[in-house]
Amino acid sequence: MNSLDSQASTRGVLAALTCYIAWGIFPLYWRLLAEVDATELIAHRLFWTMLFTVPLLWWRNGFAAVYEVFSSGRALRLYALSGVLLTLNWLVFVWAINNGHVIETSLGYFLVPLVNIALGWSVLHERLRKAQWVAIAFAAAGVGWQLILLGRLPWIALALAITFGTYGLLRKQSPLGSLAGLTVETLLLAPLAGAFLLWRAVTETGALGSAPTGTQLIVLTTGVVTALPLLLFAYGARRLKLSTLGLLQYAAPTVQFALGVWYYHEGFSLARAQSFSLIWIGLIIYTTDALWTQSRGNHMGATATNCIVKTKVASGGILGDDPRVP
Repeated sequence: MNSLDSQASTRGVLAALTCYIAWGIFPLYWRLLAEVDATELIAHRLFWTMLFTVPLLWWRNGFAAVYEVFSSGRALRLYALSGVLLTLNWLVFVWAINNGHVIETSLGYFLVPLVNIALGWSVLHERLRKAQWVAIAFAAAGVGWQLILLGRLPWIALALAITFGTYGLLRKQSPLGSLAGLTVETLLLAPLAGAFLLWRAVTETGALGSAPTGTQLIVLTTGVVTALPLLLFAYGARRLKLSTLGLLQYAAPTVQFALGVWYYHEGFSLARAQSFSLIWIGLIIYTTDALWTQSRGNHMGATATNCIVKTKVASGGILGDDPRVP
């Protein structure tokens, strides 16, 4: 790797890690708005995110692709569905944070990678390796352990993992990048959010105009707080290997878990610890398998390249040195 590649990789790691840490400390931010109804907070988040991303996308000359999406019925339906899933994910997350379930939100995002491979198998008909099946089995055992010992399913974690995993599946099939895609999603849902906020304002039940000044100012920052980490993620994703991103993604739920246990002092019983341990074992198996598979693929690719070069040398030259080589 040359120095330019190394610098780009370092900047990518810093951007992606900053993004994941920002997502990890989100509970601190949303707790500042605990007095505001979660549904209203999500409406604010949609509306102000749209007002932030539209001019930013225009400044980056990115609206040409957005126009194409609005002229395609299939793409529009895809983004409408992904927007609804993202909104549901946000709603469950914010409600859980402000009702004392930070640890369970961390569990949801720990489960996302394993939900992703399960969706790949069930929806995209991808073949899973044995290690991936074992990882999913450990995750299922962890969820089942909570059901048996605690008498309930961790519905918050499952809702977060399934909505975000399915959202990622839909965005994988969509034509736009992170910023443009988020802009389309919020453009589609912002009119409903705006109408809801207007109704809350008219009936004097909304935060704006009635909540303390500090709370109102924080509400107005929801768009920036939502969009900036996504921009950092997009910057880092373009400069990093998927395996590196895969390792960094655990930073967000790890920070959330630490906040829940040591800052908010939420209950963490032995049963929950055992459940988390089973899921973490599944994640270790999944991550180790992914890194080993990529390493093996890189080694085979390098071996194939060396064979081609040796063949060219034996036949009279390296690519570019022999005029007979096209």
